[in-house]
Amino acid sequence: MATVQLKNIKKVYPFESGAERAQRKKSRGEPLEKKKVNLQITDEGVVAVQEFNLDIADKEFIVLVGPSGCGKSTTLRMVAGLEEISGGELIIDGKLMNDVAPKDRDIAMVFQNYALYPHMTVYENMAFSLKLRKEPKDVIDKKVREAAEILDITQYLERKPKALSGGQRQRVAIGRAIVRDPKVMLMDEPLSNLDAKLRNEMRAEIIKLRERINTTFIYVTHDQTEAMTLGDRIVIMRDGYIQQIGTPQEVFNHPANLFVAGFIGMPVMNFFDAKLIREDKKFFVQLADEKVELDPEKEARLLDKDVQSQDVILGVRPEHTVLAKEGIPAKVDVSEMMGSSVHLHVSAEGRDVIIIVPTIEMEGNYKIGDQVHFTFGGNVAHVFSKETEKNLEW
Repeated sequence: MATVQLKNIKKVYPFESGAERAQRKKSRGEPLEKKKVNLQITDEGVVAVQEFNLDIADKEFIVLVGPSGCGKSTTLRMVAGLEEISGGELIIDGKLMNDVAPKDRDIAMVFQNYALYPHMTVYENMAFSLKLRKEPKDVIDKKVREAAEILDITQYLERKPKALSGGQRQRVAIGRAIVRDPKVMLMDEPLSNLDAKLRNEMRAEIIKLRERINTTFIYVTHDQTEAMTLGDRIVIMRDGYIQQIGTPQEVFNHPANLFVAGFIGMPVMNFFDAKLIREDKKFFVQLADEKVELDPEKEARLLDKDVQSQDVILGVRPEHTVLAKEGIPAKVDVSEMMGSSVHLHVSAEGRDVIIIVPTIEMEGNYKIGDQVHFTFGGNVAHVFSKETEKNLEW
């Protein structure tokens, strides 16, 4: 329904007294003890978001992901108009929105804590915004019942929120948003209050929902599983800055830096101190006595950037780390049976390393203290600069 452009967006919180900070947190529903961490402090105040540039296509599903305090919710609230923009331009459908009131932006927002009116029925909650717009009763009824059918909550329309489960309440909150037929749907960690089973179910519901409504989605989460399964593209943030933008597959296969490599993927990527060796147009990674040639695509990118031999941080994902009869020696610390695979936690090269072994490939059980060897392929090795922490291929 709409394109969204964020051009060099910036958010600075001016210095404030303890009472002012408490009042701001209370108005936003944040716990008083919650603090922003690792953010830049300038003469203007605390910089929460810096140099944020993003073009969102019509009907695209964009996910902002990152650790707590990285600025993702602040960015979403600036799009919603709930936070003032300190610098830059927000453009929705070609119109500058910096000073446009939230109610006039044609957006809808789904909050983490549902924000339902407890004294109203599900029907009344969903119809409330339409009544404020003075829509005809028959139009309101049609939109509410269509949304309820999409979300499978028709049978709950006469109930009050307290009679619903967490998943049902979240469906109502989403329904209240989609009845408005907004150009942009904003979702701020909508599944974080649900248990693991319900989160999985609601993720599937959101995927189905986006196929049925013509809306652009901007979704905020700290859960990388949600980001990887929901997003057309993922925006990974840290300390107010964008670290990488790409499809789930791009950020998984080609992390831009050490932070992205460690943040995306579960279990987390294994890291080692290693050497990158250039021999004419060939590149090798040396770890312990194991020397592995990188694949031609990686070599071509390194050649294009004229990368030379150097000490590097080597990254290999647990699923790409394989047991071998010869290779890098390791000692088993913990063996976790995960059903279709076993997660072996081993000590190697002074590091804790995780190796994922499919159960169908296992030869016997691994006990604490067992000696094993592992290796990796040149197509799955990631090399990062020790100085800049950037991926040397990019």
